Amino acid sequence: MFDQTMTFSVNEDKEAELKKNLTAIYDALVEKGYNPINQIVGYILSEDPTYITTYNNARSLIRRIDRDELLQVLVREYLQK
Repeated sequence: MFDQTMTFSVNEDKEAELKKNLTAIYDALVEKGYNPINQIVGYILSEDPTYITTYNNARSLIRRIDRDELLQVLVREYLQK
């Protein structure tokens, strides 16, 4: 199959838009009384948009986010020192 390691990167503009959308989704979940971390993790693991409320267009926003890009940004931010 493939003998070389494949690379993956997200450009800064896309990352800024991802952060803006994820923040809006987080805020909508909080406003509706959900645990936003649990709901977002549920979506990431299952790709089932029903984990995300339709309030403030959050479900539509989550569908615009590529899960691979989201995971890359989250891991990078978590491990940043």
